[in-house]
Amino acid sequence: MAEADPVLVAAALLIFLGVVASKVSSRLGVPAVLLFLVVGMLAGSEGLGGIDFTDHELAQAIGIVALAFILFAGGLDTEWSDVRPVLGKGLLLATVGVPITALVVGTVAAWVLGVSLAVGLLLGSIVSSTDAAAVFSVLRSRSVGLKGRLRPLLELESGSNDPMAVFLTLAFISVVSDDGGGGVAELAGVFVLQAVVGAVVGFAMARGAVLAINRAHLEYEGLYPVLMIAIVLLAYGGAAVLGGSGFLAVYVTGLVMGNARFLHKKSLMRFADGLAWLMQIAMFLVLGLLVFPSEVASVAGRALVVSLALIFVARPVAVGIVLGLTRTGLRETLLVAWVGLRGAVPIVLATFPLVEGVPEASLIFNVVFFIVLTSVLAQGPTLPLVARWLRVDAPLERQRPFLLDIVESGNGATDLHEVTVAPGSPASGRQIVDLRLPAGTLVVLLSRADEFVVPQGSTVVRAGDSVLLVADQEMLPAARAVFAGDEGDGV
Repeated sequence: MAEADPVLVAAALLIFLGVVASKVSSRLGVPAVLLFLVVGMLAGSEGLGGIDFTDHELAQAIGIVALAFILFAGGLDTEWSDVRPVLGKGLLLATVGVPITALVVGTVAAWVLGVSLAVGLLLGSIVSSTDAAAVFSVLRSRSVGLKGRLRPLLELESGSNDPMAVFLTLAFISVVSDDGGGGVAELAGVFVLQAVVGAVVGFAMARGAVLAINRAHLEYEGLYPVLMIAIVLLAYGGAAVLGGSGFLAVYVTGLVMGNARFLHKKSLMRFADGLAWLMQIAMFLVLGLLVFPSEVASVAGRALVVSLALIFVARPVAVGIVLGLTRTGLRETLLVAWVGLRGAVPIVLATFPLVEGVPEASLIFNVVFFIVLTSVLAQGPTLPLVARWLRVDAPLERQRPFLLDIVESGNGATDLHEVTVAPGSPASGRQIVDLRLPAGTLVVLLSRADEFVVPQGSTVVRAGDSVLLVADQEMLPAARAVFAGDEGDGV
């Protein structure tokens, strides 16, 4: 047991430094993932910590588990009402856009790195998906929001494009390894199977999870987070066993659960968010430990060319082709083209060739790591500036949490609900008595700036107010509509 003590101390210190790094990132306007990687590299064999870590299989396993929880938390925090209008565009970016990106980057990589086209396309597949966590950590740190439906579009794309990247990576690993990966028709069939099974398993798991949480009647509230962990692992593992995409399954599970009613929903969402942060820190620290900076530096020149091709050619071409078919405005298209940060998924996928013993695997890993670093450094700090330049930025809404912790019953007819008075809402500037709320609805508390307001009939509602109300479930949509605003189509 004593031999494990130094390991526990080192792990605790690394996690603590990861938390500190997240605080520093918010001040610098740099995605926290970059600082997590830097901390890992400093603690590695060529850094100050001198930790010798070369277990690619363990790093891959940690990355997969961590990504499952991160994707689940992302889906859980996504409003279906926001996603539904951009569903078609998001899915097109996540399916058609990814292989276009992989093709352009792969062709450039094969020429620049002097490798075969198959190896180049493998590298292109690995870096073909985006990272939502990195994008919005920068936007939040600089207090910049996005107009209309740009944010849900980017969230949907980032949450759903990982399966395509995983599929392409595995397909080209099979081609490079020359183990008879099958023809185009067979590979397309495998992808369809993965997507369909992943989506179905995710939906079924979510419905079953909501039912289980509402009917479990556990004696200890602390067991509900444990149940949620089991749900995430079962969703990923169940889909994978059935030949589906585990990543898509956990994202769909989170998305469906996040838009359903279940017991202790607020507290479980906070738990999922905290767990996702822990997974991000752990994953990037481990990936940072896995890197040898001297090897990355040796390919920096060539990797920079590939990275520039990804940022300024591949991503804009893919986004332009996809959104050009959907009558999206030029400014919105340019913003989406720039929001293409690479993060966790490419580095995790870069461990796949290492584990499989693919030729040029070390080269691929080092180039991918350099691409992630340059993408975060170049696109991260400039995102707010680009949004303002394109005039698609909007004030970031900061919602003050209520002191009262809302515990939804999960299956009751009437519950407490929290809504925000949107800019442009017809409720803004009007007295509560004049709002004409539907029957069975009562405003019980207002949160405004740094204070709480006990509402009366004469209380004037303002844009940005958080409203705590008791509402009958059937009347809840009508009650929400009273406080909703008109933000425009956006994209």
